[in-house]
Amino acid sequence: MNAATPLDIITSDSLAELRHGFFGRAGGASSGVFAGLNCGLGSSDQIEAVRINRSRVAAAMGVTPDTLVGVHQVHSADVVAVDGPQDRVRADAMVTATPGLALSILTADCQPVLFADTGAGVIGAAHAGWKGALNGVLEATVEAMIDLGARREAIHAAIGPTISQRCYEVGPELLEAFMAEDPEAARHFAQGEGDRLLFDLPGFGLRRLRGCGIASAEWTRHCTYSDPARFFSYRRSTHAREADYGRLIAAIRL
Repeated sequence: MNAATPLDIITSDSLAELRHGFFGRAGGASSGVFAGLNCGLGSSDQIEAVRINRSRVAAAMGVTPDTLVGVHQVHSADVVAVDGPQDRVRADAMVTATPGLALSILTADCQPVLFADTGAGVIGAAHAGWKGALNGVLEATVEAMIDLGARREAIHAAIGPTISQRCYEVGPELLEAFMAEDPEAARHFAQGEGDRLLFDLPGFGLRRLRGCGIASAEWTRHCTYSDPARFFSYRRSTHAREADYGRLIAAIRL
């Protein structure tokens, strides 16, 4: 992959009024296991390559690199409201009503979720792995948007490329953890081999979004694990015993 390769930007019809995108790995400056558009500042990739990649994303979003804002993701349910460039704080979601800011989330199997109430001029972005989703990061993002003036019934949400159920094998202890917090979660687990289960992360995310009143919620239906040419995947890299893995970026701006 080289500089001449165009960026691979997946969009959602429900967010079409705003500039947004779930970026694949094509079109970046990184090489090796990070080949392509690795946007993870916390990865062991060459920092200059990551900065080039992020500048390409910023240009695609029509913002400067310093207004492509993000957070230091920790698998929490914490949300921050931002109104300008800032240092990366520990949280897993952001909301804003400030035009010209692009909210960005990094993932490599977890759910990147973009939100918008275009009428109210409020957007959000969330990183929702199983832990954050179970602990309520999606609901917390919706509430933070409402605090900025969004209307629950007008919020649209889109889940981007994430690991699909057929590729997400887990142990019975994860089902137990989910059942302790959300008894309806059993519907998102299917039987695998032996005591292994297959967990439907985007299905769980969609149900939690609809459960908090978001009628317009969709998944782009792209699986990060099963498409190595297009997406980075933490789990796939782990199975391949690679030393590190690239991070995909998703972004939305007013």
